Amino acid sequence: MMALILGLVIFFGVHSVRIISDDFRTRQIERVGVNTWRGMHAAVSLVGFVLIVVGYGVARGAPQVVWVPPAWTAHLAALLTIPAFILIAASFVPGTRIRNKFGHPMVLGVKVWALAHLIANGMLADILLFGTFLIWAIVDYASARSRDRKAGTVYSVGPVSRDVFAVVAGLVAWVVFALWLHRWLIGVAPLQVAAAGG
Repeated sequence: MMALILGLVIFFGVHSVRIISDDFRTRQIERVGVNTWRGMHAAVSLVGFVLIVVGYGVARGAPQVVWVPPAWTAHLAALLTIPAFILIAASFVPGTRIRNKFGHPMVLGVKVWALAHLIANGMLADILLFGTFLIWAIVDYASARSRDRKAGTVYSVGPVSRDVFAVVAGLVAWVVFALWLHRWLIGVAPLQVAAAGG
């Protein structure tokens, strides 16, 4: 469990620098250059991520039950991850109405994804992992939108085909992940869990 906690502290610590002190981040980028800053950010993030993966895997091997989610939460989680995947896909497509409306669809998608997993999992490690992701995403999204308002940022809108592409890409990614990748990476088939719970 300590590896998981340490990983969460490192990963979200480095991802919260802009929330805590955007001026500090700006000064460091000016001092070392944007590429060096990104490299350091990526390296520290990777260390945190590896610790999270290892720590979560160890914790799942000796689960500590906090609460037992009702069966219907598996269905709700499966449904909630659909807009989460669409939002995340939209973050890679410039000029969508989704980005124009929400500003930071990646962070919003993480928020929805974390909420979906938090309501459907009752182990201590799950609550720590998904709860931390949810809290961070809520704070980061509010911070990012505040920066947008202060800067008067408006996200441009392109042809509707970009939104269609984002939605289709998100749905395809959701299907691939739900049917195959989730089981391969995590060891759980979410749609089978939902079907069994129903």
